[in-house]
Amino acid sequence: MLSPAEIFGEYRIERLLGAGSSATVFLAQNLTDQRWVALKIFAPAGLAEEAERQELRTRFLQEAQVLQRLRHPNIVALHAAGETAGQLWLAMELAPGCPLDRYVRPSMLLPVPVVLTIGERVALALAHAHAQGVVHRDIKPSNVLVALGEASLKLTDFGTARLLDHCRTRTELMMGTPAYMAPELLAGNAATPASDLYALGVMLFELVAGKLPHSSPSMGELLRQIANDPAPDLRALRPDAPQALAQVVAGLLSLRSAQRPASSQQVAQALAAARAQIAPS
Repeated sequence: MLSPAEIFGEYRIERLLGAGSSATVFLAQNLTDQRWVALKIFAPAGLAEEAERQELRTRFLQEAQVLQRLRHPNIVALHAAGETAGQLWLAMELAPGCPLDRYVRPSMLLPVPVVLTIGERVALALAHAHAQGVVHRDIKPSNVLVALGEASLKLTDFGTARLLDHCRTRTELMMGTPAYMAPELLAGNAATPASDLYALGVMLFELVAGKLPHSSPSMGELLRQIANDPAPDLRALRPDAPQALAQVVAGLLSLRSAQRPASSQQVAQALAAARAQIAPS
């Protein structure tokens, strides 16, 4: 673990921002341009073969080049990527706020108009990424940073799940977060913009209802529900939710990808229209 004031490549570590199973994020300052960044350093892959390590490194750096082309006000910008002392890292825009998963607890649910705005802005971010040929693959509340007082929203962690999972064994967890995975992904199909839209639907459902559309303590039962059971009607859980919002969410959660909205841009427009229909209080 790096310590405050320690130098890592071109960056001086200030403090720890967060840590997970695959990476650690630090507040750090670039020693060349003095810019503050969120420096995400990935844990060693633990791959036995040098060829595997080199393949992961090559794919990581190639993917980073693509992700650096994403420039949208609702996407955390990737400033740089590289490898230092055998560790792969990303230097990302330092975004204000907290992860959106703070607001999925029943006691912390946001007003519906705010949820509609959040959904619209995430959909616009996805529209930009999809136009660049980039699929997020892991849309969920913890990958959205919000600062409500500053009207700031940033979608994070583009592409990293795929990079890290590329060389993992088949016995490990599948890519993405199971509760947000589209049915076609469970069948082994490749991630597409439609699977990102399904995950957006799960997130909107959770933000409004305070619970996931499918849940079970058993992973096998959860995956069976996602693959086979239509999502419940949002208004059965939140009768005060606008019908227009419930219709958008139902479309996003369609079991068949072809029945979901045609594009993220279309979803953004539908959510904006639903918000416009809500009479001001």
